[in-house]
Amino acid sequence: MEPINVQQVLGLKEKIRTSLDLVKLGGRGVSKGTVIRLAKHLSIGLKGIAPLLLVNERTLQRLGTGKVFSRHVSERILRIAVVVARGEEVFGDHERFTSWLKEPNKAMAGQTPFSLLASDFGIDIILDELGRIEHGIVS
Repeated sequence: MEPINVQQVLGLKEKIRTSLDLVKLGGRGVSKGTVIRLAKHLSIGLKGIAPLLLVNERTLQRLGTGKVFSRHVSERILRIAVVVARGEEVFGDHERFTSWLKEPNKAMAGQTPFSLLASDFGIDIILDELGRIEHGIVS
């Protein structure tokens, strides 16, 4: 996964060239506008993204536009963006990837990949599965 793809998924003006840039961004905090763009990219809105970030929807709504999230929440936002960028790279298409996210998956005990985005371990499982798909290994 190219970090530039994360930049595109989040609609950031600032250049993301390496994973260290993601570390720096997570430390500075991700803005509400960035979360809105990610939710729009996934077609889920704030109500759909709040559980993935482990925050209340009301908290998302109350946060001022210029304000940033804590490091913990910011890093989760960035990890989800990494999954999206990686998935779109593997599937070669945004729609095909988002469709895959919503389908129950045998390799994930019948859960949808989307439901696993709310867990760090789930994110790791999704990234592993995307790697298998990329290499033609069906689980």
